[in-house]
Amino acid sequence: MKIGNVEVRISIIAIAVFVLFTLIFIFTFLYTRDRSLLIWGIPTLFMLLIIPLVLNYMSQRQYQDLEPIYRSQAKDIRIRLINESMVGKIVRIEGVVERVYFQFLNRPQYLVADRSGEISVKMFTSPREQVKKGDIVEVLGMIIQRFMVTGDPVINCVSITKIDKKIGVKKKE
Repeated sequence: MKIGNVEVRISIIAIAVFVLFTLIFIFTFLYTRDRSLLIWGIPTLFMLLIIPLVLNYMSQRQYQDLEPIYRSQAKDIRIRLINESMVGKIVRIEGVVERVYFQFLNRPQYLVADRSGEISVKMFTSPREQVKKGDIVEVLGMIIQRFMVTGDPVINCVSITKIDKKIGVKKKE
């Protein structure tokens, strides 16, 4: 669903919760025939869909507003050069997506690699375009530590976009 220029998506988990509670609600209503259930049950079911949509819209909108700022401040960097001392720095990397995790939760994580190394890229909202394993991408984000105050550096991604670049393989002569 599109609201303004923001593409809003609801996760499969939120839809599953809605369906589960709808079935429970219907079963309970048919079993008890208590009409007072309709007064609170229908609005509650409605909220089970609306709240995730609103949260996704707000995070998408925030990321959209941050992208121009990150684009102007980002430094192009190779993955190998990212270390703990760079926490808080805004970077731009290009690489190949080697793995995709948690896309069904609208909180995807990617393993992105270039010729110098690989790094985990976390996004706390759904990306504007579907990114799959093998895609060549540009990542804009801030370097953070994996577990808030400890762990190896990862990128908190604001934008991940596919780019039209071919990865050449040198042929042996």
